[in-house]
Amino acid sequence: MQAISFHPLVAEWFAHRFREPTLPQVAGWQHIAARQDTLISAPTGSGKTLAAFLWAINRLITAGTEPRHAAPPRDTTSVVYVSPLKALGNDIQKNLQEPLREIKELFVVRGLAVPEIRVLVRSGDTPACERQSMLRHPRTS
Repeated sequence: MQAISFHPLVAEWFAHRFREPTLPQVAGWQHIAARQDTLISAPTGSGKTLAAFLWAINRLITAGTEPRHAAPPRDTTSVVYVSPLKALGNDIQKNLQEPLREIKELFVVRGLAVPEIRVLVRSGDTPACERQSMLRHPRTS
């Protein structure tokens, strides 16, 4: 995937699934990889959401698998996505499940440990008990 350094199995998943990145993804990843604030403005269906989330997934996987990160991931929230619509937040959660599952399968097939990455949605309709559970154990709610 060009000059951007994704974890090898994340890059393999993407190449198998999409063949090559879209122009907004290539341009966005250059800035995201440099940890710059990034706004991607492009038409619907151009891969904007995946541009942001794939890099976030990559960072979580890298943090949980590289030897230099000897400590296991803390029980904490690492990525927050703010949606203007409840339905969009639910769609994002649903759309992240498949890539996460497929990337995890690649690790399992190779006999490698993969850190647990969970996706949770909180809205105004989330019951108080679930909200409290998310605060106490964001990775296991």
